[in-house]
Parts: sequence; C-alpha cells; structure tokens
Amino acid sequence: MCRLINHQILFKLIFGFKLIVCLFFVGFNCAAQNYQSGVIAKDGWSKNSVNAVIFRKNSIVSYKKLQFSAFYDDNQFVVLAKRSAKDKTWICQKTAYKGDATDAHKSISIAVDGSGYLHISWGQHNNQLNYAKSIAPGSLQLSEKSAMLNDKEGKVSYPEFYKLANGDLMFFYRDGGSGNGNLMINRYSIKSKTWVRVQDGLINGEGKRNAYWQVATDQLGGLHISWVWRESPDVASNHDLAYAKSIDGGLTWIKSNGEKYVLPITESNAEYALKIPQNSELINQTSMFADDHGYAFIAGYWRNKPAELPQYHIVYMDKLGWKVNSLNFRKTDFTLKGGGTKKIPISRPQIITWRKQNKYGVAVVFRDEERGSKVSVATNQDILSNKWSINDLTSYSVGDWEPSYDTELWKNKQILNLFVQNVTQVDGEGKAEIKPTEVKVLKWVVPN
Repeated sequence: MCRLINHQILFKLIFGFKLIVCLFFVGFNCAAQNYQSGVIAKDGWSKNSVNAVIFRKNSIVSYKKLQFSAFYDDNQFVVLAKRSAKDKTWICQKTAYKGDATDAHKSISIAVDGSGYLHISWGQHNNQLNYAKSIAPGSLQLSEKSAMLNDKEGKVSYPEFYKLANGDLMFFYRDGGSGNGNLMINRYSIKSKTWVRVQDGLINGEGKRNAYWQVATDQLGGLHISWVWRESPDVASNHDLAYAKSIDGGLTWIKSNGEKYVLPITESNAEYALKIPQNSELINQTSMFADDHGYAFIAGYWRNKPAELPQYHIVYMDKLGWKVNSLNFRKTDFTLKGGGTKKIPISRPQIITWRKQNKYGVAVVFRDEERGSKVSVATNQDILSNKWSINDLTSYSVGDWEPSYDTELWKNKQILNLFVQNVTQVDGEGKAEIKPTEVKVLKWVVPN
C-alpha cells in the first residue's frame, strides 16, 4: 500500500498565515498558495522522463468516486494505483508487465470506460501493441495482454485514450515512424466490449512526413485535433499548426468553418490555425483544451522571428476565427535540433480554460529552468487581454518533468490534479544513473 504524506494540518496552519500576509500586503498574488500535494509512491523510475512526458493520456484519471494512476517503478515494472475521492491513501498494484522505461517515448496511458473498466497501453515506440484492461470494474488486476484489432498494430507509438460522453473510449496512435507515419483511431464500445477501427490513416504524411497531434474532447461530444507536421526525425523540421473537428465520434471531420474534409487529411488540404516555418523551435505534441461551447484552445512554444526568444503561445478559436495570445515572459534562449527525446530547458505546456461572466480564464502549466525548474503556472482571467500572473506551485525542482493531469476531474468538477515527479532526461534518449524519486499528485485550486 502506498500512503500519502498527510499535510492537511500543516497546510491549514501555513495557508492561514499566508492568507493574513496576503490580506495585509495589498496586491500580493496568492494564487500559488492554493495547492496541496501528496505522495502516491516513493520508487518511481527517474532515470529519464518517461513517467512525466506530456503526451500521457492519461497519467491520472477519475471515475465516479475513484481516482487511478500509473507509473514505472525503479525496476521498470508497470505499477497501477488507486484511491477513493475522500481518501489520502493510495493502493498500489505492481503488475507483471515491463515497458523498457529506458526509452522516454514508451510512456503509460490509462483510461476508465463508462462501465468502470481500466484500460492501459504502455511501452510503445514503433513496436507491437501492448494493451490490457482490468478484470473487473474498479480493479487494479489486469487481464492478459491482447490485441485490439490485430491490424496495423505492429509499429505503434504514442497511444492515447479519450473518453466520450456515452462512456465509450477512443484510442489514438501513430502507425509508422517519425517523419513517415499515419494517425489511427479505434473506438471501444462499452456495450459490446469490443474495439472497431474508426479511421485508418486519418492524417496521412504521404510517405514524406508525419503529424504530431494533440486531442481534446468537449462536453458537447465533439473531438478536436490539432497537429504540427514533421518532415524528418529532426525536431527542427516541425512546422505549422493544423486543425480538424469531428462531431460524430471520428467518422467524419470538418474544419472550423464547418467545411467537410475529404479524407485523408494531408498537408495540402489541412486547415491551418497558424502557419509556422521550420527551424522556429516549434515543439510537437503539446496540449489542447475544448470547452463546453465547442471552442478549441492550443498551447505550444516557438520562436516568432529568428531574432526573438522561444515563447509560450496560445492559439484559440472564437466566433471570429483563430487568434494568438503570446505570453512573452521568458528571458533565455535555446535551440531545438536532432532526434530522440531532447533535454530542453522548458517543458511543453499544459492548458486549461474556464468561463466566468462571459470571459475565458486560462491557465498554462509549465516548467522552466529560468524559474528553477519548478511546477509553474501562468494564469489570465481574460484571454483577450495579456495580463498574465506567473506563480510557482512547488518550492523544489522537478527536473525535466512535463505536466499531465486528470482530465476527467477537471472536466466534471474543475479540480486540477497534476501528476508530478522529479525526473532527469539525458539528451538524445540517454539514461541518468540516479535513485528513484517520489511519484506525487498535486492539487491546485484555480484562483477566482
């Protein structure tokens, strides 16, 4: 059993004191104090960033009164964990499965379907599909590994689960390699308990390039996908930001103006939310959020001009079309080049939004060396403005961590639970010889 460190009493004392200080000093921003953290386990694999990459969908996920998580332990075994919503104690189950944690691409993604079954895929980077589900609703015990369809499951990368409003699951993955791969989509029915192929190569690189995507589901039942193109295994060849939407579970796809796509989507027929040239330090696989009105918000980083620094940006949709909000608070430069998992001084950003009094508030969670590599958040109560408040949510470094969070908990209750672990990434898929570190969940309350 894994036990959370109980900070409740200490937190109340500290928070009470800081609240008095905040009230005393007019203008002091207290947003960074609205958080709590607790430990899931102490033996998380930390020799690279595989437990803490941004494309985990999901690292933490809630279903009714239960919350689940997954990670690699120091011996590279897949470990599952769960707790009840009212409990601070996590129950951990070491599985029989390993996932070659030395490759930071081979992260673990989990989801819970509408019947309460846990689904998991792990250890994927251009190899045979690793997939299993729990033997019963709410259980941490997994079945034997199985195929989904036994078709185009031999070169799987970036497995991601997304839950639909009716409880079915969508499974997105890349078939093929970097610079030459196609996007596949499967759907799991909770009624038949089977998988079907929805799209076979939705986004086609035509043998010349591949798409690095991010997906969001909205509460209206829509699927939103945005992506950057990559021309080769070199990250510097990333370019452009494209978009598509489906309102029928991925069967047909439209542009933001309602125009229907002729599939597959290629470089020539894609809608571009923003054109960004190669060699712009444009990062791939960042984050996306879709609200209950069906509007999409995309967060990433790139360099606007050769003489400017790489900055975080939000590309978002409203009734008038696509807009860009540039955060412009970073002060240090860097360059993205080469293949493999890179050691980068900033993380890819995670974005969430909320509506209040007809305004869109937004939070961007990130990690930046110039802030001590802590868990940090930039908040803005009106996305139309550029009034950003930057705060650190931890006092300690999280190394080369990237943010992932419980998407279902945020969607249903607007509570943000982040998966946090101090990890080290050696450039170009290296492995650091360091001890295991604590796997944590950090709860942050969005300031009003």
